[in-house]
Amino acid sequence: MNTAVSPSGRWARALATAALVATMPLALAQSYNYISPGELKQRLESGNKPMLLDIQVEKEYAQHHLPGAVPTYAYPAKTDEERAKLKPAVSKILSTKDEVVIVCPGGGSGAKNTYDFLKAQGVPEGRIRILEQGQKGWPYSELVIQNK
Repeated sequence: MNTAVSPSGRWARALATAALVATMPLALAQSYNYISPGELKQRLESGNKPMLLDIQVEKEYAQHHLPGAVPTYAYPAKTDEERAKLKPAVSKILSTKDEVVIVCPGGGSGAKNTYDFLKAQGVPEGRIRILEQGQKGWPYSELVIQNK
């Protein structure tokens, strides 16, 4: 029995392998739910307010935050110590059915770390959203509590 593969067969196999390897990161990538600043502004003004979970460090939170935001000072929520700062909020989140919007400095990795932590603590993923571009990208200064 001849088990040799022709050059065209090797080429096809190599292409198939390359395609599989190229798409693996997409299959492994975590997807997150986001909310735009405009949609959040509309919800805040209409009274359909989600819980705002602010993870900015204490100094940044003191300088600027959204009204009603629950401060955790957990940014970037990478270490056990930082994630422990989220645990009191988890109890509050699990005791309601409110949607949770994570507010972090820029809406990036700290927010994703918090999202993943909340999911791991039993918060349904459908209730968790990340504010796009975080506090720094919030364009509505009239809805920011600022301390100089």
